[in-house]
Amino acid sequence: MATQNPKKPPNPAVSPPSVSNDESVVLERRAQRTEPPQMFQVVLLNDDFTPMEFVVHVIQEFFSKDRETATQIMLKIHLEGKGICGVYSRDVASTKVDQVLQAARAAGHPLQCVSEPVE
Repeated sequence: MATQNPKKPPNPAVSPPSVSNDESVVLERRAQRTEPPQMFQVVLLNDDFTPMEFVVHVIQEFFSKDRETATQIMLKIHLEGKGICGVYSRDVASTKVDQVLQAARAAGHPLQCVSEPVE
């Protein structure tokens, strides 16, 4: 059995008290800033075997793009070699990559999908 009461941890958001001439104690509050999470872009890579219509379907299904936007992304992939389908947090981007790769393998296509940190 514990015979002592638990100790209260110090509050890191409050600086130590400062004493002024009249011996009153003043506490200063420091603003805490948290960094936003690093974002990752999901990129589809061009290949010579995956049909364009399948790429459009994947972009619509997994990235919630309308048909026109999905077609524009598919053409960018075809002409430039890669295209960004979306920007997400690390876990969401990783899940999207896995979903795309599973769908491509199930359909028998060698479509490649990667996630890259946004700079």
